[in-house]
Amino acid sequence: MKNKFLTFSFDDGVTQDIRFMKLLDKYGMKGTFNLNSEFLGHEGAWHVEGVPINHTKSKPEDIRFLYEGHEVAAHTLTHPFLPDLSREEIIRQVEEDRLKLSELCGYEVVGFAYPNGGKNYSDFVSETIKESTGIKYARTIISTYSFDAQENLYQFHPTAWNHGDADKIFELGKQFLELKSDEKKIFYVWGHTYEFDANDSWKRMEEFLEMMSGRDDISYCTNKEALLG
Repeated sequence: MKNKFLTFSFDDGVTQDIRFMKLLDKYGMKGTFNLNSEFLGHEGAWHVEGVPINHTKSKPEDIRFLYEGHEVAAHTLTHPFLPDLSREEIIRQVEEDRLKLSELCGYEVVGFAYPNGGKNYSDFVSETIKESTGIKYARTIISTYSFDAQENLYQFHPTAWNHGDADKIFELGKQFLELKSDEKKIFYVWGHTYEFDANDSWKRMEEFLEMMSGRDDISYCTNKEALLG
């Protein structure tokens, strides 16, 4: 039985997800994509490090077939900073998003990624989500640079950020490939697919996927499969 898991998590449901999913498919991998249901179909632009890039969201009627073979997870209705909200509004933002996405996807959505930067969660927020929504795991944006399994799935910290930790990704990948362990190990990469446009790093990301692919001792899976088994 494999005990090494490689999984990807990308936020906001932008149209660049399509290109990235094609790369994942090419190398036999899977990802999880965290969507804001009230923003689906919105057109727009974003600036990353001063570079203007497309920030258009996928259309709601396309979600089911676009993300087929991967996992859709919740990201709140409108991307607020949850620690500033009341308990009732946290529940509404998370659970209504989860239910809307479940209807669009045709299966129950159980994953979640906290929106916004910095420490975008709190114990109060995490406990509220755990107790009052159908969410089964929730990801922060705090990189651990570790592959160790974590007990608290409602404050799950990723291994690395594809954009901010770009220089570390290959080093971590080599460590993961060489890793021998009888315990469960997870290499969890998160980010936003529009960031590949910002610094034209699509080719470098494909090199990473190629390097990590085709290993018999690694399970290439969604966040749900990696965290919930």
